[in-house]
Amino acid sequence: MLERLDEICAEALAEHGCPSVSVAVAQRGEVVLAEAYGLAGLAEGRAATPATAYLLGSVTKPVTATAVCLAADEGLLDLDAPVPGEYGRRAAPTARQLLQHRGGLGAFYAWEYGEGEPMVDPGRYTVLHREPGTGFTYANLGYRVLGGLLESVTGQPLGAFVRERVFEPLGLHGSHLGRTYPGPAPSAVRYTVDGRAYPDYGCGHPGATLGWAPAGELALFAQSYERLLRPETAAAVRAAPPLNARVGYGLGWSVSYGGTPVVLSHSGGGGGVAAMVVAVPELGLSVAVLSNSTSKAARDMVLRYVLGALVPGYTSALTDPGVPDPARPMDLPEGAVWEGRISAPEREVPVELWVLAGRRIGLRVDGVSVTGEASASEAWAVRAEVPLQLPTADARINSPVLGLQLRLEEGRLTGVAHACKNGDGEGWLGNFLSHPCVLRPG
Repeated sequence: MLERLDEICAEALAEHGCPSVSVAVAQRGEVVLAEAYGLAGLAEGRAATPATAYLLGSVTKPVTATAVCLAADEGLLDLDAPVPGEYGRRAAPTARQLLQHRGGLGAFYAWEYGEGEPMVDPGRYTVLHREPGTGFTYANLGYRVLGGLLESVTGQPLGAFVRERVFEPLGLHGSHLGRTYPGPAPSAVRYTVDGRAYPDYGCGHPGATLGWAPAGELALFAQSYERLLRPETAAAVRAAPPLNARVGYGLGWSVSYGGTPVVLSHSGGGGGVAAMVVAVPELGLSVAVLSNSTSKAARDMVLRYVLGALVPGYTSALTDPGVPDPARPMDLPEGAVWEGRISAPEREVPVELWVLAGRRIGLRVDGVSVTGEASASEAWAVRAEVPLQLPTADARINSPVLGLQLRLEEGRLTGVAHACKNGDGEGWLGNFLSHPCVLRPG
């Protein structure tokens, strides 16, 4: 099985500058292959082993979703009841909607890189950008809300509940949910795309992001989590509203449709993190590929080889939850001017946008101007990203780029302005902060 795995992994690490990769295959409840390549710690020359634990990034979401579904089975919460919280004038989302990223929350991530470093309060960004149930937006904040709900109904910290009710019953004693990995095995140091080591870091959405596991345990989780759930709940996990022609998103998992075998998957990324887990229940098969670089290229190269060899008819479309929205030229007339605000937590920020020739826009934010390329799509009348600092304390921490996604509704441009940073080629991975934005004709 997988006769070329050594060759492929060595090539992936060398070609993409990735420190290490760990690969595991489980078949009908047993790990049948576990191999690791490269270095888990560059400074000390520490080799990666199959027991090395890696941070999982968003592969944490299926774990948290399992805990939520387990609590629902035990009557501690109702998947279709409104989740308590402050949601302004909009209806409260349900747990099911939050699990499916259809709760109305915006895109968000924010990292905590050490004591004394400024931090973003995720609670200030837990606002609804649309009515729950009206569309898909991938939202770490939804899993933050779900983590808080679990803590409220169980009376336990999220990590403790996951350990006692998910990991331990499945025999996954090397898995963990929390900022740092406590052992028993060593963990992989995380690295930027150019090989700089990250410090230990945390975030305010641990249920979305801060899971840890060796590859073998992650592969076992992917094919055994259903044992913890009632049959009807396990079936509900796979009820996945479509995102594209081949993949929908259910309760914590991307789920393929339109052919057999059905493939469940989830990817994860972050600073020094590129993870992927895939399960093919019909074959009794699951695969985990974990690496310790922000770049996903080595992970993807290894994954394509493994799944191509083990899953009949596999193509990357079966594990790609991307929502297609190709760019097209803007329809807004040249010379049009729009004025309004970006609603940041600390204040309303004045904005002016004007349409230029050559598919460009001008943007003035709080008196500072810049021009840049812009496009449109089926979903948005304006899409742009420009090197302009949103003048708020949170954005100044590590989010020097301003992006806009605005739709034309009832004569207004409405949507989202996000402050972000692209990649970690310089410094660390930045934060991604979403803000409501409304502009009217000037």
